[in-house]
Amino acid sequence: MEFVSTRNKNETVTASEGILKGLADNSGLYVPKEIPKLDIGMDKLSKMSYQDVAYEVMKLYYTDFTEEELRNCINNAYDSKFDTKEIAPIKESDGAFFLELFHGKTIAFKDMALSILPHLMITSARKNNVSNDIVILTATSGDTGKAALAGFADVKGTKIVVFYPDGGVSRIQELQMITTKGDNTKVVGIDGNFDEAQTGVKKMFTDADLNERIGKMGYQFSSANSINIGRLIPQVAYYVYAYAKMVDRNEISNGDLINVCVPTGNFGNILAAFYAKNMGVPIAKLICASNENKVLYDFFKTGVYDKNREFVLTNSPSMDILISSNLERLIHLSCGMDSDKNSKLMNELITTGKYEITDDMKSRLNDFYGDFATEEETCNTIRELYNKTGYIIDTHTAVAKCVYDKYVKATGDTTKTVIASTASPFKFTRSVMSAIDSKYDSWDDFDLVDELSSLGKVPVPGAIEEIREANILHDTKCKVNEMEEAVVEFLK
Repeated sequence: MEFVSTRNKNETVTASEGILKGLADNSGLYVPKEIPKLDIGMDKLSKMSYQDVAYEVMKLYYTDFTEEELRNCINNAYDSKFDTKEIAPIKESDGAFFLELFHGKTIAFKDMALSILPHLMITSARKNNVSNDIVILTATSGDTGKAALAGFADVKGTKIVVFYPDGGVSRIQELQMITTKGDNTKVVGIDGNFDEAQTGVKKMFTDADLNERIGKMGYQFSSANSINIGRLIPQVAYYVYAYAKMVDRNEISNGDLINVCVPTGNFGNILAAFYAKNMGVPIAKLICASNENKVLYDFFKTGVYDKNREFVLTNSPSMDILISSNLERLIHLSCGMDSDKNSKLMNELITTGKYEITDDMKSRLNDFYGDFATEEETCNTIRELYNKTGYIIDTHTAVAKCVYDKYVKATGDTTKTVIASTASPFKFTRSVMSAIDSKYDSWDDFDLVDELSSLGKVPVPGAIEEIREANILHDTKCKVNEMEEAVVEFLK
């Protein structure tokens, strides 16, 4: 399997090379030259553990890893760090199937890929005789940051710098990041939003002078964002696993179609579902759920991607994104993997803030359905689901549930649907509890945690308990144009 840049058909890498590099030249993203088909039947997959399903998926992409290397990475990732043996359990509630992707160390779906990325990266470094230390640069809208920090903290031969929008994440998310231990970790709050943080990180990757400068210091950059194929491919595994478990539980018969609904910001999570569909998983519709930053909804409706709009801070902050980086991979596919055409569109986005795809390209996106949920609708969904079933979901999952309900009402399609539940409600306790009852508005954050535990009849996750009394270890703030110097100072 070779991976090719979305912006240069002549730039190809192996899996290990792509994992190490993160971003392709000219800000391109690596994509597989073709999406491979599963070579094992769903009847066998349905009886496998999460770890074995993950191997059957990843082996088809990471073909320059030996079986021993890949299984070692998988087994080191999906172990007792997760609070359930299933790794990604499925809970049925109100007619939908919630794929709980938040049972890892930082209680968000990013753990599913970021638990394995350090192991893939260190293995890749050994395979490619890399002598430099690897510096992970990451921009986060809230969840990627802590999951990456947890994965890379104290990993020999690596350093990690995480940038987040100061004031643009929940207090729990911020505390999880700024209390992180590890001499190789650095957390920086920027005076800007996530898109500005992400653009700043991409700029550093492609800055030849900066890369030469840190190279002389014994370092090289890599990425832990979902632009890295070491992040994207592990996400494909849990959609294959979800279908297999639905078969195993007799919720569906092997071959029955399901829909998948994903709360979407940077587009990596729903793109992974698209890859799973193209590998042979019987997925019908991919329901793309947006919050009030509905750039993706507008795109699927009109074929015009336009980031020139007000940036809205919502109660689902991990989706507060106007530049959905992974959409480029879908655009690249929709134009027949024509890197020149794709580059032209991406340059238009840089220069004008928007681009428009052709009718032919739009016709290739019929698998997708887009809609959005307002703040009020998100809160109503949390409250109504709790009052009806007792099941409590976070704000991002509520966006997906709301959009799923809109989809059913608009289309009449009652196909069984898996909703990606991307974060624990404990990660957004204030927003969740205020949605359930306004009497909680004035409560202390950690009193809300205990009340949520009582109402939901679920224990407080360890990720929350450990930050109750934790010391703040990272207090660096900077402007967007100071991000580069913050990195260099840390490396010094």
